[in-house]
Amino acid sequence: MDHPDPAAPQARPQGRAEDWTDGHVARWQPVLPELDPVVEGAVTRMKKLSVHLRRVREQSLLDFDLERHEFDTLHKLAGRGGSAAPSELAQDLDLAPASVTGRLDALEKRGLVRRTPSTTDRRRVVVELTESGRTTWLGAMDVLGHEEERLLGVLSPAERTTLNDLLRRVMLLAEADPTVPHWHG
Repeated sequence: MDHPDPAAPQARPQGRAEDWTDGHVARWQPVLPELDPVVEGAVTRMKKLSVHLRRVREQSLLDFDLERHEFDTLHKLAGRGGSAAPSELAQDLDLAPASVTGRLDALEKRGLVRRTPSTTDRRRVVVELTESGRTTWLGAMDVLGHEEERLLGVLSPAERTTLNDLLRRVMLLAEADPTVPHWHG
């Protein structure tokens, strides 16, 4: 429902500021009289917010000279305390071990990770974030984190808690549908 006719007339809600979605809903209501404006508004706003945050993340990756797959690898490694076996990263990233090896080669060349022999089993390798890798990962994370804080900062702490609780209820229902494949972050 994201491509309405921009020339269609727009309703003006009274007493509140309008966003793009208000115009979108107003344009589509005459076309689809059964359209629930609250549901359409909420879903459209969630989609637009998701797109906005993705664009901010993409820009932060450009700013930190990271490809998305490089950031994902650093992120998964950081999530394991900055140190992991390549097989653990492959599992976390849902990739074949050979694919992870290629990623690690490139990240190691850039000085963002290092591979060292395991202290418990010389046949194994441990991948560690370098200081440069941690700094790069944190920098990219901070850009998105600041934008998330800026956006949700318009809400009181109680409103943020309520929003989080409401979205959890919606997600629990979405995740309970066995016919839809789900992601794991």
